[in-house]
Amino acid sequence: MHEPVILATSLTLLHLLIQLALVLRALLRPHRQPASRIAWIVVILAVPVLGICAYLLFGEVNVGRKRVARMRAVLDQLPDVSAAPGAEAVHAHADLPEAYRSLFRVATSINGFAPMTGNRAQLMADSNSTIDAMVADIDGAQEHVHLLFYIWLPDNNGCKMIEAITRAARRGVVCRVMVDGLGSRLLLGSKHWRDMGAAGVRLATALPVGNPVLRIFDGRIDLRNHRKIVVIDERITYCGSQNCADPEFRVKPRYAPWVDAVMRFEGPVARQNQHLFAGDWMAQVDDDIDELLRRPLDPSSPGFTAQAFGTGPTMRVSAMPEVFEATMYAAQRELVITTPYYIPDEAMQTALCASARRGVAVTIVFPARNDSWIVAAASRSYYQELLEAGVRICEYSGGLLHTKSMVVDGQLTLIGSANMDRRSFELNYENNILLYDPVLSARMRERQQSYIAQSTQVTEATVKSWPLHRQLWNNALAMLGPVL
Repeated sequence: MHEPVILATSLTLLHLLIQLALVLRALLRPHRQPASRIAWIVVILAVPVLGICAYLLFGEVNVGRKRVARMRAVLDQLPDVSAAPGAEAVHAHADLPEAYRSLFRVATSINGFAPMTGNRAQLMADSNSTIDAMVADIDGAQEHVHLLFYIWLPDNNGCKMIEAITRAARRGVVCRVMVDGLGSRLLLGSKHWRDMGAAGVRLATALPVGNPVLRIFDGRIDLRNHRKIVVIDERITYCGSQNCADPEFRVKPRYAPWVDAVMRFEGPVARQNQHLFAGDWMAQVDDDIDELLRRPLDPSSPGFTAQAFGTGPTMRVSAMPEVFEATMYAAQRELVITTPYYIPDEAMQTALCASARRGVAVTIVFPARNDSWIVAAASRSYYQELLEAGVRICEYSGGLLHTKSMVVDGQLTLIGSANMDRRSFELNYENNILLYDPVLSARMRERQQSYIAQSTQVTEATVKSWPLHRQLWNNALAMLGPVL
């Protein structure tokens, strides 16, 4: 009779000690916001056993010590893009308006990439034309093709790209393809992946999942490489929100079409995207390609100023939100944002509200139907404060608006893979391009306006009319934002 009591008491004490240890860990863990500490402490204490398991699985930004060490060694090895022969000719500090120089300096502080002039770009018409343009560029490649996608599906567009990269490899072009281990699991398990390898394409998996049970001892399984990078002969690069897939996105057809925006760039900014790809590639594969980054840059030609940057869990934790917030504060007249996922920290929410209150016409466009019901509900918990500050909120009804874009005063554009949520800011590897060009920014602004034309504007009256249970649900899920 005494033994069960002793066992129960021992297990209870063990549970309490583990809880105490994790609470102390949550309090002492560096680079964690107070709201996140509070949220995790509540989860650990309020949900016995499950709270402990949740923290062990998702409580810390950890991709594994070996992976971190290798990534840092690779980045230390890679040459400084800004010091490459010919780089000084394309540095663009003097060409930028004074109002935007500090913003580009923030982006420079992340990877060390300086803004470079001499770039040209076009905004692609839609998802299918983006894939067609990529295929055409791959077919025209002379030396190398580098592709990195979070999601690559073996669907119509996915197979077009597979066929193009296979053709390129067979005619002697060096082709390197990297996909995320979770996002592209369907491709990784298909014959298409094996066929590319057989054709001579060099393949790699970013953050492979492996055995899910054992994976928890080697870093969080949900830390993903969310980047979308295409570099062809170091002349051409693409940047935007689109994965390598059909807009019908058949793994989630009920939300289709997925509406993306991608830009095709030519110029020195391609070298910066090449650097991001090389860091990811060499951290996973024993294939040293840093010599590509030591080549002289082409002399400056007419074009606009652009700057690539990439963030992730092995980098400064505040990097991406710093750029987003600096972009918001740079706006003087108008700020238009599109994003599918919005779970901001306090500083991000404050930056948006402050921009509206100082007289900037702020518009943010979300999808009316989101593929994540958790994110959708949490996002709407922020609507009332934004509306009260004067932010115009629109919900797009023409599909799942997946475009991640910001246009400032019709002159400056930020585009890329990063959403406005904690996952993009703290957990995922992301890549964006910041550019100053009134002509291209006007085209991006026109695209944003087309989204607004297919949207319903959300008003304060609409939000106040939501039933009490919906408000409770939205706010309760928003409390989990620091955990999510």
